[in-house]
Amino acid sequence: MKNEWWLLAIGFLGQGLFFMRFFVQWIYSEKQRKSIIPESFWYFSIGGSICLLIYAVLRRDIVFTIGQTTGFIIYFRNLYFIKKEKRKKIANS
Repeated sequence: MKNEWWLLAIGFLGQGLFFMRFFVQWIYSEKQRKSIIPESFWYFSIGGSICLLIYAVLRRDIVFTIGQTTGFIIYFRNLYFIKKEKRKKIANS
């Protein structure tokens, strides 16, 4: 592909978002003095997956494409649990 700088930009953006989720989780856990996964971790995961999925599809890499699509189930399921817990806390207060 000629002039594929934009494709590389999408790939690097996805990698950057995936890095940020680990960085945020690390800082958050350090502050709490225990292992905690904050809600933003899952949003960075979704953003990174979207970018890397676009990159993988445009590169026509079936392995990478399948790998990125399967993560969405986990990311959205965890966000569902977080939202459910928040609603439960509000109802009990």
